[in-house]
Amino acid sequence: MTSFVRNAWYVAGWSRDFGEALSAIEITGQPLVMFREEGGTLRALEDRCPHRLLPLSKGKRIGDTIQCGYHGMTFDGTGQCVRVPGQENTPKSAYVEAFPVEERHGIVWIWMGTPERADPAQIFDLSQFSDAGWHAHHGEALHIRSNYLNVAENLVDPAHVSFVHPTTLGSAASENVPVHVSTSGEVISAWRWIRDAPPVGFFQKFGGFEGNVDRWHYYDLHMPSTAVIDFGSIDAAANCAEEDRGQGVRIFALHFVTPVREDYTIDHWMHLRNSALGDEDASAQMDAMFKVAFAEDKEILEAVHASEQRVQRRKPIRIAIDAAPNVYRKRIRDRIAAEATDDLGLAEGGSFITHD
Repeated sequence: MTSFVRNAWYVAGWSRDFGEALSAIEITGQPLVMFREEGGTLRALEDRCPHRLLPLSKGKRIGDTIQCGYHGMTFDGTGQCVRVPGQENTPKSAYVEAFPVEERHGIVWIWMGTPERADPAQIFDLSQFSDAGWHAHHGEALHIRSNYLNVAENLVDPAHVSFVHPTTLGSAASENVPVHVSTSGEVISAWRWIRDAPPVGFFQKFGGFEGNVDRWHYYDLHMPSTAVIDFGSIDAAANCAEEDRGQGVRIFALHFVTPVREDYTIDHWMHLRNSALGDEDASAQMDAMFKVAFAEDKEILEAVHASEQRVQRRKPIRIAIDAAPNVYRKRIRDRIAAEATDDLGLAEGGSFITHD
């Protein structure tokens, strides 16, 4: 059974990544060719000609169509064949699949499941994207040789920060601070506060704090693989309540985790912040710090994935800090199982009677 949820919106990249040129990408094991039509509409098609199976990304643009580079069959942005050189008719089977595409806030989303079920209202959003008091900055794409489940569950795990990011996002001061977990809603959440402690490396450089701070990490994982990390610091003397953390230096690190293949994941990352609005120098400095931290995650996750592929003589264990990842894995399994069959319900007037 595949480990991919298909009926979901996944991030293909930033709007800036796609122009009129043909772009070959892959999501959930499905090769795609993307291009922007002359009117600006972004298209995503199956990257495989139905004739001899050459990837269409190896063809060329002709207006708002793609011509296969092998025998010239030509397809429009909906996937329909509009020309077969040497014959007047186009067979019904001469088409490629088209995938729904939406662009919001400079982010490109693709629906990888049944097209009829694609609901743009389900696309992840935050009110801060449109709030003048917040600055949005698109980062980069982190390529990780690991299964996406490992990557996503790392993003709902505050406990690893003290050990994986001791000089950037964490410190030893938080090693034994309790982690709170909530799995009752649609979003899986884990969080903790570290009170009256020295600022971590990130906020030493960016926050400008001179004394001890109260700092927080809130990890929210939206199914199937979008993570929001709300973190920040405020002067400890303020004795800040949790709900008032917007008074401090607050940042949302957004991770759009896109499964490419079973062993390959792309984490498109960006951030929203409530300080240094419009300051691109600050954005560049934060990008540099984020890249150090994310490289630390990449090293760990790739090592974990490589170890998973080796023979294991006994089962790995789970401990208390795995509460949120455990629920996440179960929800993914349930969604995959639900997509594996079509539930037609009970037939009217049938011979099967249930008393449940």
